[in-house]
This record gives sequence, C-alpha cells and structure tokens, in this order.
Amino acid sequence: MKKTIFVFIFFLFSSSFGFSGNFSSVNKIPVNENVEDQKKLNAEIIVIGDEILIGQIIDTNSSWIAGQFNMHGIEIHQITAVHDDPDQIMEAFKRAEGKVDLVVTTGGLGPTIDDITKPVLCRYFNTRLVLHEPTLQYIQKLVEKRGMTMNSFNHDQALVPEICKVLPNQLGTAPGIWIERNNTIFVSLPGVPHEMKNIMINGVLPYLEKYDKINSIYHKTVLTQGLPESSLSEKLKDWEATLPKNIKLAYLPDPYSVRMRLSAMGSDKKVLEDQVELEIEKLKRYIPDNIYGYNNETMAEVVGRLLILKHKTLSVAESCTGGFIAHLITSAPGSAGYFKGGLTTYPSEVSQKLPCLDLRIPENITGNSEAVVRAMAEGIKELYAADYSIATLGIPGAGSGDKEVASGTIMIAVAGPDSVVIEKILPGDNPERNIIRTSQTALHILRRMLIKF
Repeated sequence: MKKTIFVFIFFLFSSSFGFSGNFSSVNKIPVNENVEDQKKLNAEIIVIGDEILIGQIIDTNSSWIAGQFNMHGIEIHQITAVHDDPDQIMEAFKRAEGKVDLVVTTGGLGPTIDDITKPVLCRYFNTRLVLHEPTLQYIQKLVEKRGMTMNSFNHDQALVPEICKVLPNQLGTAPGIWIERNNTIFVSLPGVPHEMKNIMINGVLPYLEKYDKINSIYHKTVLTQGLPESSLSEKLKDWEATLPKNIKLAYLPDPYSVRMRLSAMGSDKKVLEDQVELEIEKLKRYIPDNIYGYNNETMAEVVGRLLILKHKTLSVAESCTGGFIAHLITSAPGSAGYFKGGLTTYPSEVSQKLPCLDLRIPENITGNSEAVVRAMAEGIKELYAADYSIATLGIPGAGSGDKEVASGTIMIAVAGPDSVVIEKILPGDNPERNIIRTSQTALHILRRMLIKF
C-alpha cells in the first residue's frame, strides 16, 4: 500500500509566557529522464483561529511553511481558514485527508481554555490525553529558570494524546505531536514562530526527506529591467520552448522589475543548479542589456557595487521622483563611500536651487525639456564634484505637478565623465508606480554606463 503522509502543524499564537517572534558554463548536464512521472507530495494548510478570520493577527507562519515545503519539493494545494469550532476543525480534517498527502493545520495548541486542538485530535483519533513526564519536567525547569510559579496551565502543556510520539520543544512549553495510523502520519507543532521553525527544521523536514517522493528543488530568479512582461515573453519564446521539462518558468512583474523565476525539480540538487545556470547563460544571449541581477538583489545594490569597484561617485537632482532615487541609493550597503548628495526640488525652482544652471539653460527654454534635464544633471554633477549624476524632471501623476510642466512626460538624464544619456518616459496614471519606474530606469541607465566605462 502506498504510504500517505498527513502533517498537522498547529500554531500557538499565545501562551502563558507571552512568547512572540519573527523570523529571512556546463556543456553536458544530466537531466532527470522520468521527470513527468515524478509526483510531488501535495499539502493543504488549514489555519485554525477566530483571530485570523477577523484580521486581528496576520498569518505569516503558513507562508513560511509553504516556502519550506516548496524547497523540499512539496506542493501547497490549498490554504484554508476555519473558526475555533471543534466540528469545523473535524470537517476540515476529513476534507483534506481525502485529497492531499500532507495537511498542515495551524492554531489552538496553547495552554488556555480556547485552545482546543489537542482535544479535537483526541476525538479525531479516538484516544485520550495523558501526562508526558519528560515534557512536564522540562516545563518545570523552564518555569523556574524564568522566576515564575508553575500553574495548572503550565502543567497541562505536558498533556498529549496517548497514541502520539512527542517531539521535544527546545524553545518553549508546547511539545510537538507525532501520530501514525493506517500508514498516515499526523504532526502537531506549536505556532510560536521560533518554536515551530525549530521543530520543523530539526524534526519534521528531515523525516520527510527520507521519502522517495520528496525531490530536491532549486530556484533562481533573474531580475530584468527595460522590457515589459509581454515584450519580454515575445523576445524569449524560442528560449522558453527549449527549456527542459523539469524546469518551470514564471514571470513575476512589479513596478521595480520583471522577475523571471526558474524552478528545477529532480533528485540531485547540484545537477539542478547546473541545469538552471546553463539556461541562464543561454538567456543572456537574448537579453544581454536587460539582466541586472539575481534573486533578492536591488538595482541600487548592483549600481553601488559597480561604483565601488570603479572608484566613482554619484550625485542626484530630483524633481518628479521626490528624493526616491536618493532613498534607494542610501539604502544600499556602503553608499556613504560613493554617494556625494543631491537636491529635491519642484521644476519651477530648479534654477533657484542650482544657480550654476543659468549658464547652461538656453534662453527662453523652460519646463519639461531635454535641455533643462541635461542642465540639471550637469549642474548637480559639478556642484557635488561627482563622477556621475542623475536628474529627473516631469509630473509623476495627476494633481502633483507644476503648471509650467505638461503632464504626461518624464525626462531622465544621466551624466558621466564624457557624455549625457537622456531618456523619456510616458507615465501611467499611478504616481507611486511612476516614481518607482522612473527611479529604476534612471539607475538602469547608470548601470549600463558604468559597465561600458
């Protein structure tokens, strides 16, 4: 009989101690021949708790579990939320048991009266709660260490279903619970983030890795700038058509970039990494100027590393981006070593803030023009004695502009040692997205200039 695994993970959102926590070129590569036949375990997360359904607590734990299972080749089928009601919990158990391999249930394992998960487990498995002496001794020592008095609620944390195997909790009072019945495995874990993660990492995941159906999975995200999702997909259709069957591609657009996530699944993680790297090398031939980084890198970090590498400095003059470029730059590590400073001003006050521009702006030229944004870039570069500079000019959105500048166009100028690159953007209706897009585009222009220098 095929062995089915059901994991019930119950999160403890509160305890008598008030715990809380937040947790952050190969030529020939073997390919899994039978990748289509490799079935991943699938899972459902059931979130138990009225506090979730009324929005009092944001459920971040299930996203962490989903991420961990994803890295282990376990696919999340569904996430469900139910009330603190025994009948609803039982019904959720029954529905999930018939359609997925793993069931991850969160909530209700604490020491208070409204924590009903252990009694429901006993009802579901037709068993009873018994005292687990090693857990009781551990809780007593923990309570004494914290200078507190043992009470009945602390004592009841050591009560567990009689048929279970106890998973020690090294960081708190609620132990993990492991139950096997009819080739099915149920695991119950506390929901305090650092406690749950500790038991998951040291207990649950290592066990699940022993099953043949658990495959390795490797993700790498390629960060692109300068092409919208539709244009990118059209440009890469031939490359996409040749991707190995065990590598899946997902486009993940946002105002900062279009991310392309490559996910490879198989039995050997090193082989998967080599496969993905080989496909990325092929990808670079199609969009050599649009790839700026990987995974969680930011454009500002990439630009900052180039400035440090080339021993160059930067200054900015921002009108429509309102200091956002400076914010991105100074958020990157080491920015104090290359960022000289900048000014944020409305277009009508540019010449007042940068007196040196008066000599460069042609007579009778005002408003949103290439001449003005060029003068801004050259002026701020000179003012701060920087090697490079960025200037932005225009209206980011309706109701936020200057009467002298027509809405609908944003100008970017990036000045280097011997040239100025100017680019025009036709913005959309969302000012916030326009500011992000303009800032990313300006940094992307600077990145390309630094690479070519």
